[in-house]
Amino acid sequence: MRVLFIQTLSVEGASQERVYPIGIVILAGSLQDRGYTVDILDMNTGTDPFGAVKSKLLSFKPDVVGLSLRNIDPLGNKTSSLVPPFLVTARLVAAVMPESWIIAGGAAFSLFPERLMREVPELHYGIVGEAEDSLPLLLASLENPPSIRGLCRRNGAGAKIDAPSQGLDMGDYVRPNRNLLDPSLYSGINAYVPAIGIETKRGCPFHCAYCVYPVLQGRRLRCRPLRDVVDEMESLNKEYGIERFHFTDPIINYPANHLEEICAEIIRRKLKLKWDGFMREDNFDEKNAALFEKAGCECFSFSPDGLCQEALDVLDKRLAEGDILRASEIAAKTDVLTVYHFMVNVPGETEKTCDKGLRFLERIYDQHGNKKNLGTVVLNNIRILPGTRMEALARGGGVIRPDTDLLYPTYYNPQPFDAFRYRLEALHLSRNVFMWQEVGAAV
Repeated sequence: MRVLFIQTLSVEGASQERVYPIGIVILAGSLQDRGYTVDILDMNTGTDPFGAVKSKLLSFKPDVVGLSLRNIDPLGNKTSSLVPPFLVTARLVAAVMPESWIIAGGAAFSLFPERLMREVPELHYGIVGEAEDSLPLLLASLENPPSIRGLCRRNGAGAKIDAPSQGLDMGDYVRPNRNLLDPSLYSGINAYVPAIGIETKRGCPFHCAYCVYPVLQGRRLRCRPLRDVVDEMESLNKEYGIERFHFTDPIINYPANHLEEICAEIIRRKLKLKWDGFMREDNFDEKNAALFEKAGCECFSFSPDGLCQEALDVLDKRLAEGDILRASEIAAKTDVLTVYHFMVNVPGETEKTCDKGLRFLERIYDQHGNKKNLGTVVLNNIRILPGTRMEALARGGGVIRPDTDLLYPTYYNPQPFDAFRYRLEALHLSRNVFMWQEVGAAV
């Protein structure tokens, strides 16, 4: 059986940040080991993505096409959607290869499986959640599959979805077979986040009100053996010359000591690598910050999200303002860039919380003023996603209607503070410009 995996469009254009699709590369390698003939196409790497799909279909002639939908939309306060190009890709596959089975998967598909099965009638099946075990079972029984973890199949006008797999033992993790998709295609294409991702764990035990990681990966943390993680990084460095990596974990520095042990192993092997990942502020101190820096961390990425205690509490971050300021103070003393992500106009926003948020952002800039190592501050409204507490808050507060379709970009940004983000962006830009221009205090 011939299986083609297609990473569908997950960015708006060639200038956007792209990522190496480790999910489908892992699946392709696993199927190849089972005797399948496999190939991979990432639509995000070329200038004519739909032409590339048609060409690959005609040359490879797959029996099965796996469509991976990574992002539902570009986020960043944008109102464009990645569903239309996904729909068109499925239509193109069905038109060019009408006898091929089409199976959908990926993080974004897993958020809207029933909705996307209705929206894209060309899909025969979908898989929600982890597919390492489920996809081979489906391929062996395409005409009449049994109950399979995460399987999404048509059921009249809707879809029947089996409970997803969220329990892969990361001790059995199979590394992506990079020979199937050359990482060199992704060298030097990103300015913000390294294109090559490394998984060190799956799962997230936290309860952030807007977040879907626990839905996608479960709440139980499953960590990879540290040597296996470093082996993968060392291999990519030696075989492909890759020096920069992004740890894809929801939180890279939790649980305590896992990242620390990875860093110690990087240092022990004397590897000259650069990496980044999202960190929790309350698990960040002078000792591990110094270790992370020594092991090659090039960016401390924090996503505290709340600009004051009231916002932190309503977002259920389980952090205090002091945790964020202490982490900022520690990071500001290093030679590592720091990036902060905040959410604006959260439920319960008032003039008081807006003023507190402005002052809080000023304090972070003040802490980084000496070394000027604040990379950027990202300010976003909250994208409302299904199954989150934010959806319940938005519906209960009348911000969205009962029939609002969350498949398409929907943000929590009610009046009267719907323009607050622009006040924050003006402050952020002003402080950033004056920090570098050295012409006096920002105004």
